[in-house]
Amino acid sequence: MSAPIIIAIDGYSSCGKSTLAKQLAKVLNYKYVDTGAMYRALTLYLLKNQIDIHHPEMVAQALPNIQISFGLDETTQEQFTILNGENVENEIRINPRVASGVSVVSAQSEVRKFLVKQQQAFGLFKSIVMDGRDIGTVVFPQAELKLFITAEPNIRAQRRLDELQEKAQTTTFEEVLANLQKRDLMDTTRADSPLLKAVDAIEIDNSYLSRDEQLNHVLQLVKGLNGNAH
Repeated sequence: MSAPIIIAIDGYSSCGKSTLAKQLAKVLNYKYVDTGAMYRALTLYLLKNQIDIHHPEMVAQALPNIQISFGLDETTQEQFTILNGENVENEIRINPRVASGVSVVSAQSEVRKFLVKQQQAFGLFKSIVMDGRDIGTVVFPQAELKLFITAEPNIRAQRRLDELQEKAQTTTFEEVLANLQKRDLMDTTRADSPLLKAVDAIEIDNSYLSRDEQLNHVLQLVKGLNGNAH
């Protein structure tokens, strides 16, 4: 049996980080934590409770009232996000107000401290795959394998558009691309934990890789790590 490790996956929006992380967790029998879902769920709570997301003090006061966890659908074996006891998986994915507000919320220091503490607790026993924006740089700088996923903006926008259309959301390619570009700017320029490639992270541009090609490439990296451990 190989020694359990932490796999940290960072990168831009709509690069397929979550898809890769879920695939890895399934193959390796690891726990998967979607940190983006945590920030989305927190944003949803603020919006539903009419808390001004542009007012950091009001946001910080609300944090003790927020509990985020994950459940597993026994039928589909898909993970879902639970906010204060309620399954909000679908809502956090398709609500346009959540999509446009999450970067504002996630840029706030108190929010990041609140969620990073929870994320680090998930990794106490390793055997975990976590994806987000600051996993390899802030949450798990000690992770044994760090990946930085990227893809061309137009390809990312098309992937996101396809995803939204599958969920019967009406939008345009131009709107999706503009939203991604805005998100990239906010993620890379925020003062607290900006999106950065960790010095020791392996960069993967998956613009022209299939999901299986990407998965096989990363599994080889995991195999190489375990091989070096003996």
